[in-house]
Formats: sequence, C-alpha cells, structure tokens
Amino acid sequence: MIQFYAPDIAETGLLPEQESMHCCRVLRMKSGDTIQVTDGKGKRMQCEILESHPRHTSVEILHTDEVSPWWGFRLEVCVAPSKNIDRIEWFIEKAVEIGIDRIVLMKTSRSERKTVKAERLNKIAISAMNQSLKTTLPEITEITDFKTVIGDGFNGSRYMGYCDDSIPLLRFTDDYNGGDVRIMIGPEGDFSPEEVEAAMKAGYRPVTFGGSRLRLETAALYCTVAAHVKGDNPQVMSL
Repeated sequence: MIQFYAPDIAETGLLPEQESMHCCRVLRMKSGDTIQVTDGKGKRMQCEILESHPRHTSVEILHTDEVSPWWGFRLEVCVAPSKNIDRIEWFIEKAVEIGIDRIVLMKTSRSERKTVKAERLNKIAISAMNQSLKTTLPEITEITDFKTVIGDGFNGSRYMGYCDDSIPLLRFTDDYNGGDVRIMIGPEGDFSPEEVEAAMKAGYRPVTFGGSRLRLETAALYCTVAAHVKGDNPQVMSL
C-alpha cells in the first residue's frame, strides 16, 4: 500500500504538488484509481482519483478512519544536532518509522550546529511517515535553547543521557517502566556539568544506555527503541 500526505485534503480535495507529481508521473496512477491519504493529524482516508495531474491531483474522499499512534504513550527525544547534519537526518527518518511524537532540536553550551533547514527535515519526516504507514506527523522543532527545554514543564518521566561517571548513573532500561517520557541527548562534547546540574534540579535523571560509548544519533535511536520496548511491555526488564 502506498500512502500520500495531504494536510488540507478535507478542505481542498487536492494532493500537494510534490505528492501529485509522485502519484501522476512516478506511479502513473489515473482517474478512477483508489489511493490512501493521511492528513498527518491522525486521519487515514481512502480516496478515488478524480483527475490525475502532475501539480494538483484531485480526489474524492470515500472513507475516513481515525488512527491513534499505536504505542499509547507520549515519546519525545531532545537532541543537540551534530556538525554533520546527515546524522540527525538519519535519526529523524528512523525514529519516525519506529514511532515518535516530538523531536526537539536543542542548543547546548557545547553545540557545534546552531541552525538547521527545517523544511528538509520535515520532508524526511513526511517520507518516513508515509513509508511506515503512520497517520500522525511528529513535531520537529526549530533549534531550542537548553534552558527553554528543561523549563517547559514536560509532564512525564524525564531523562538525560550522560557519559561522565563522576555522578551515579542509572541504566535507562532499568529505571523506565512505561508512560510518557522525554529523553535528552547532548552534543558530541556532552552536556556541561552546569547543564547536568540544572537538568537534575528540573527533574531529569542522568542515565546510561549500556556499556558502549555511542554517537549522539545512535544514542537517540537507542532510547527511542528502548522506550518502545519498555513502554509497550513494562515487564521487559532489560534491552
């Protein structure tokens, strides 16, 4: 099944230009064909193509289903983008395929990257959503200051990956047992001691993701998968 993304489909009855091009020119679909469309807000629609056009394919909505995220808890990962943006793009693609509600791009005192191309990252997320047949497009924030992140009052379990063994570290998969969760992953140089102290005061628990030192995008994906394992099945005690 091929899925298309059209956020305004209910109002306009049209696929966006990029999706129209893919439908018409790449897949060579024509009038009368049935396609699956999502608005990225939880709706999945079966539609019939009225006119196949490379810029504005028109459709009729035949049936609409409300589809909630299957994982049943809120999952947020806050990550400081790496100097090599390809690594963050890779993480976003895989995290959306697995299932995530929000990705916060975070600026810390040791961050090497201060800006991102939000439009490109959103396109990657849309493609991953369609590929994995999800109906909710995760929020990807602009780069947000670390102090703003820890002070926004997230209501759930809060963790931060940290490499320094000068303070006691919990193993994430031992401590987290389901429910809404946010995990922060620092930059290549890790969080500063001052940031760790501030985060702990804000209710974040420093954790490790095992015995290996991971690249930031690997750590971010690890905790995404681990949260699903523990969140979907709280009886699982290790990963």
